[in-house]
Amino acid sequence: MKPNCEECGLPLLTDAEAYVCSYECTFCPECASKRQNLCSRCGGELVRRPRGRATPTASAKHNPDQPALRTWLVWAISFGVWTLIAVAGAVTMYQFNRTRGLPRNFGDMLILELSQSLTYAPLTPFVFLIACRYPIQRRAWRRRVVLYIVGGFFFTLAHVFLRGLTYKVWDVATASYASAIWNSHAHVLKIRWDLFQSLFFYNVVDDITGTYVPIVLIAHVMSYYTSFRQRELRASQLQAQLAKARLQALKSQLQPHFLFNTMHSISALMLTDVRAADRMMTRLSDLLRMSLEAEGTQVIALSHELDFVNCYLEIEKIRFEERLNIIWDISPETLDAQVPHLLLQPLVDNAVKHGIARLPAAGQIRITVKSQGGELQLEISDNGPGFGEAGSFQHTGLGLRITRERLESLYGQDQSMELLRPPEGGSTVRVSIPFRPQPAESKGGSAFVALRQTG
Repeated sequence: MKPNCEECGLPLLTDAEAYVCSYECTFCPECASKRQNLCSRCGGELVRRPRGRATPTASAKHNPDQPALRTWLVWAISFGVWTLIAVAGAVTMYQFNRTRGLPRNFGDMLILELSQSLTYAPLTPFVFLIACRYPIQRRAWRRRVVLYIVGGFFFTLAHVFLRGLTYKVWDVATASYASAIWNSHAHVLKIRWDLFQSLFFYNVVDDITGTYVPIVLIAHVMSYYTSFRQRELRASQLQAQLAKARLQALKSQLQPHFLFNTMHSISALMLTDVRAADRMMTRLSDLLRMSLEAEGTQVIALSHELDFVNCYLEIEKIRFEERLNIIWDISPETLDAQVPHLLLQPLVDNAVKHGIARLPAAGQIRITVKSQGGELQLEISDNGPGFGEAGSFQHTGLGLRITRERLESLYGQDQSMELLRPPEGGSTVRVSIPFRPQPAESKGGSAFVALRQTG
């Protein structure tokens, strides 16, 4: 995800929520709410995602406090888990003594268990974080295994030291519990290395196999799972970037396509009607301005797309004069629907090229847009001689093939594009896409809407 909101430009904090579409367009919660969770750039659905899950490396780079937060969390979990284990152990010992009629004092048992278990708590985060940072890998597994074995003995030494500091140790010589650092008779500090040695041999196997190894294994599971999620996220990001680049490449192919066709029409009039060619150049400049305004945008409102098509048709009407008649049949509720930019122009251009241009008399193009069953249906019909086989796009022009590929990339299986040959003749291209209204903030004015309202 991107570090700033696409709409307002405000930075998105690492621990804040963000809304992204499948092409990584990123919005803050306020802007996403205003746009009804629909991306204004590609028309995709905006999905809430915690900012910290987007790119872990980028998050750590922009927020240096995040590793400290994770370390603090590990410490809190460590003390919480070991405290629960100590309480559970004390309850078990109390119940065991109670069922057998042995002396029982829950407070003493809890202190004993806490001295045994809580001494693991300050050691667990170090082992866990080191194992996460340096997991056993194929390239250096022998060295890592040796280091972890040595680490297990140091872990036991540290636990024995903390255990000796916090509670009494069983002294075989006196057959009683004694402190490893305090002489209770003389009331002076006295380190008894024999008790520490006995405590080490009592705990070394249990500490390594029962505590150290499980901590290392849990850390490795977490490390491998995090790496897997990062690779999966990176793969999805690369796939989304590839799809976005493919869409932009397809759109870039359409832009010179209609430009060359328009320039060809202007060139045809230069030697016969200079004034008409001049009017066409003026309208072409309007087309280029509209194209530049929509640069980098895959989805726009239908009303703006109709503006673009209307401008293109005015150029063709200068060329064909009375031979070209346009019928607009646009349902008013569809004017704010989201459609791919440059969706209608190649379809209309195809109708002009393969329909009107081949007729010796006047021709007609009908543009129909309506909403039905949650779908936006668009039809471009002409009364020309028709072309190809109905339903086949194998031998159609570049514009139709690119339009079909764009629809598949944007909507997947939720779209259709059909090439029909009506019984009365001519040809019809019918496109169906999901009906999605354009957010109110990005509707703007439309010359086509104003023309329809005054016309």
